[in-house]
Amino acid sequence: MSFFPFLQAASSSSTTGGLLHMVITFGLIFVVMYFLLFRPQSKEQKRREKLLASMKKGDKVITGSGIHGVISSVKEQTVIVKVDENTKIEFSRSAIATIVTDGAADGKEKKNEKAEAAAPSETASAAT
Repeated sequence: MSFFPFLQAASSSSTTGGLLHMVITFGLIFVVMYFLLFRPQSKEQKRREKLLASMKKGDKVITGSGIHGVISSVKEQTVIVKVDENTKIEFSRSAIATIVTDGAADGKEKKNEKAEAAAPSETASAAT
């Protein structure tokens, strides 16, 4: 008979330890979710708001649909983008995906030049 109270005491202490273990596990899951999902999303949102606020006349932009152009005027909610000599399109500010900087455009051109320079030598070596 004295054996049963001993089992009850042991089972109640393991329940408390199991509960503490479960709370710690959920806490760790929440911390991991915060650093993997919520924090990067808020950083990206702040970066995007800063990008949209910094648009000005003359900036080269790319829209979300892939249209390249130069901003000809900025309004409160919209932006007018010049895509050709006589073609201007009005977009919502949120439709602008990126502002192209000269350094980024030069970097892409340099990569294309390197790829083009490598391509003829590969075809020449394949022909011999």
